Amino acid sequence: MGLFDKLAGWLGLKKKEVHVLCLGLDNSGKTTIINKLKPSNAQTQDIVPTIGFSIEKFKTSSLSFTVFDMSGQGKYRDLWEHYYKEAQAIIFVIDSSDKLRMVVAKEELDTLLNHPDIKHRRLPVLFFANKMDLRDALSPVKVSQLLSLESIKDKPWHICASDALKGEGLQEGVDWLQG
Repeated sequence: MGLFDKLAGWLGLKKKEVHVLCLGLDNSGKTTIINKLKPSNAQTQDIVPTIGFSIEKFKTSSLSFTVFDMSGQGKYRDLWEHYYKEAQAIIFVIDSSDKLRMVVAKEELDTLLNHPDIKHRRLPVLFFANKMDLRDALSPVKVSQLLSLESIKDKPWHICASDALKGEGLQEGVDWLQG
């Protein structure tokens, strides 16, 4: 059983369609995380950077998963909002080693959380502070501070340290979504 099958069971969503948005700046590790969360027989061996805008949908036995993987250009990020109404949870991936773009990540997160289709809903938001294997990676606590996550009062949220290449930290995030 894949992680998304488990997630659906934990969320009490057996045999229901669930839409999880996976968002973040380009090169944060979204595609690699999603690949690791797929059932092992559906995983891709070679991950290449997404150029432009890509939507991937796949189903497990009990979950429909929608991945929105966009390049970092603002013109592509503006398309995210077209998928907010369907979302039942959000995964926001941050490259914890990219200190220069933390400000951009915070701006995109603020735009997301203040969008009318998101603002008044109690969607769980899971943050992956990814690329923890890199020497200059910021701790999840520091990432949380830079993104002002403590100011999110109206949505359940959690931040996990992750190394998507090895799959580390991903199970912790899925376990949190269970609770």
